[in-house]
Amino acid sequence: MRIEKAETLTDLFQARVQDSPRKIAYRQFEDKHWVNYNWLETAENVTRWQAALKSENLEPGDRVGICLQNRYEWMLFEQAALASGLVVVPLFYNDRPDNMAWCLEDAGTKFLFLGDGSVWPQMRDHTTSMQRVVCFQNTPDGDNKAISLVDWLPKAAPGTGASVGSVEAMPDTLATIVYTSGTTGKPKGVMLSHNNIAYDVSGLLAGCPEIDGDDLFLSFLPLSHMFERTVGYYVAMAAGAQTTYARSVLDLAEDMVSQKPTIMVCVPRIFERVYTKVQEGLGTSKLKRFLFENAYRLGWARFRGRISFMQSFFWPILDKLVGKKVRSRFGGRIRFVLIGGAPMPTHLFEVFMGLGINFLHGYGLTETSPVISFNQVHDNEPLSVGNRLKDVEVKLGDADELLVRGPVIMKGYWNNEKATADCMTDGWFHTGDVARLEGNRVFITGRVKDIIILMNGEKVSPTDAEQAITTDPAFEQAMVIGEGRTKLALLVVTSLTDAKEISDRANKQLHDFPGYAKICYVFKTVEPWSIENGLMTPTLKLKRKEIEKRYASEIEEMYAGEDLC
Repeated sequence: MRIEKAETLTDLFQARVQDSPRKIAYRQFEDKHWVNYNWLETAENVTRWQAALKSENLEPGDRVGICLQNRYEWMLFEQAALASGLVVVPLFYNDRPDNMAWCLEDAGTKFLFLGDGSVWPQMRDHTTSMQRVVCFQNTPDGDNKAISLVDWLPKAAPGTGASVGSVEAMPDTLATIVYTSGTTGKPKGVMLSHNNIAYDVSGLLAGCPEIDGDDLFLSFLPLSHMFERTVGYYVAMAAGAQTTYARSVLDLAEDMVSQKPTIMVCVPRIFERVYTKVQEGLGTSKLKRFLFENAYRLGWARFRGRISFMQSFFWPILDKLVGKKVRSRFGGRIRFVLIGGAPMPTHLFEVFMGLGINFLHGYGLTETSPVISFNQVHDNEPLSVGNRLKDVEVKLGDADELLVRGPVIMKGYWNNEKATADCMTDGWFHTGDVARLEGNRVFITGRVKDIIILMNGEKVSPTDAEQAITTDPAFEQAMVIGEGRTKLALLVVTSLTDAKEISDRANKQLHDFPGYAKICYVFKTVEPWSIENGLMTPTLKLKRKEIEKRYASEIEEMYAGEDLC
């Protein structure tokens, strides 16, 4: 079995182990130092985990959950489960216990590998199908279902060698059920087969052959989400690259510098934070700001092929003074960043690509395994989401909604035939995103449903407006509302106190929007929106209806108050 022919995730893993058994596969921080694991050690560890799973009397097709931060044990459990014919149900490690319990119960999960056992008592009474909970740490006392990982794992693998004994899976066999964030209503369980994911991996590598065994990925986006799982985990495995697990998001800045990754899988929010830090660092120095702005603008023009002969002489100087320093924040070795998960503000492309951080912007959904399209190193138009993968068909439906068909499309939603039928038409999956197509290249222009229609019929994309507003570092979080109203209002988390100043600064960020896209009412919330208070999804998207419901009376008072326009 060769890696490029792998149709199942277990085949992919076995082929990689056989191809480069002694090569470093994974690296993570343990007991105050970094530890490496090669592919052969990893295979032997997987057989150890398989032996432990076998003792639980689980049958092929049974669902098993995992809720753990990114680390080596995450992949060991998942590979052992897949090789045992089990269906993996990943959960976001920072989600609310009640939401996690609902997902586990909906999937009929029998086994759970839990990072922090202290949350299990809050979930226990809501998971009737659960037979065993293995806790990485903080195992609760007095619970006959809960056991620590140390006590559960055998001390050694039952055999030796690189091969993993596995239940033979067909390409169409269900591999995982991934619960979507659920911006409205309960999460839906996306069913993905082995081949759904394996095909996405092969398509990504075919479009980006530059990824190879010399690369180092730094893993920090949650493995419970398909973007990191497919691109940062399986693509790295298929290419034979090394994966280093970041200690935490809080330690990410230090880990990038010390581990020096060559490839990162990222979301725009990370670069928004870096940009804010850079802006703060410039302070009031006119010279620093002059150098910074001229460096990225000249670099962006250079990327676009619009640099003059005279300007080309200044570029090496500005790059040394500015670009090199910014790249050093990421370890200084980044070849490219695979970015997706949310729309990327245009100015961030201009700034970071202008300073030498090469973004490969892509697009997809959990339901599409997840990548549908992405930009390539030799054909990069970052303001688009790139070219569609081979054998993935795209077309525009009603209201220019992007429809997708092909081998990456999910098997459906678990226990939810109606939701499956609602999003599928003759094999075409409805993405819910508005798009423009130019040949094979895809441009995402908005959301079908996330459109505010004002009383006069004018339409505004709230997500686009919110992205523009939050480029001002004074705004931590922002939500634009106004459906059926005469004017737009802003719910905001900010350190600013004066409503007029808030509206003025927000509208300054909306200068490129139509004239009617203007903030005329402001309400400053006391509490930030978070996963814990139920106002954000685990993927950090706003739960718009929940926020409006939470502040319903305040919204009415705001609209009854002063018109700041």
